[in-house]
Amino acid sequence: MEAFVRQEEENGLITFRLASWQQRDPKLSAGFSSRLGGVSRGRWDSLNCALHVEDDPEHVLVNRHRLAAAAGFDFAAWTCAEQVHGKRVAVVGTADRGRGRSSRDTAIPEADALITDEPGIMLVTFYADCVPIYYYDPVVRAAGLAHAGWRGTAQRIAGETVQAMRASYGSKPENLYAAIGPSIGPCCYEVDERVIGAMEAAGLTAGWTAQDSGRYMLNLQELNRQILIQEGILPDNIEISTRCTSCHAADFFSHRRDGPTGRMASWIGWKR
Repeated sequence: MEAFVRQEEENGLITFRLASWQQRDPKLSAGFSSRLGGVSRGRWDSLNCALHVEDDPEHVLVNRHRLAAAAGFDFAAWTCAEQVHGKRVAVVGTADRGRGRSSRDTAIPEADALITDEPGIMLVTFYADCVPIYYYDPVVRAAGLAHAGWRGTAQRIAGETVQAMRASYGSKPENLYAAIGPSIGPCCYEVDERVIGAMEAAGLTAGWTAQDSGRYMLNLQELNRQILIQEGILPDNIEISTRCTSCHAADFFSHRRDGPTGRMASWIGWKR
């Protein structure tokens, strides 16, 4: 069963909701935006949520307001970081609420994962093929997001986020739920030996298929699933989307497919 359920929001946006988590905890809001329902134009058409891709900033802010409203948050709750394809995890508290919502200058610096245990904070990260990883601890009521492209995967950011939740909130891996959202699939993600070497150096031994050309089809979802399991999350507590961002041009931006383009947003947080 597909973990991320397509939903038409009241304000016209199309989103993909992590329905099973929201049913488990009605105050929790978690999902992934599509490219539909915004005001951006051209290659950013139409719900581009990122300020770093040369879109009109005013259009981006309209899009962000719309997504926050659909997710059930005031725009003041939108909290994001400058992503650098690294492994740093930022612990987000009340004082960080709203960082990066209107300007890159105020974003949390150089972080590709965000965690919080504070209600009323909408954690947000951005994608155009990379893997969004969601975390939810119903016992200590903490949540997080990680952004994992091939570089972040090789740096095991999925595991760094588990460790940060354990250190910051006392989360036990066996209590954690994780979900891997829409991202480029092994059907579309071709890489070279350099990338495979980075995976092997990270202790990952499966998750790619060799091609006659000497290149490889990489399964980033599976590689991150392996890391989550190695960190102690139970396999039955991990959900994986079947939606490939490169295959589904009508719904998603894809950098691999289109080159410079817009970004979708993942989000998670508790509504007040």
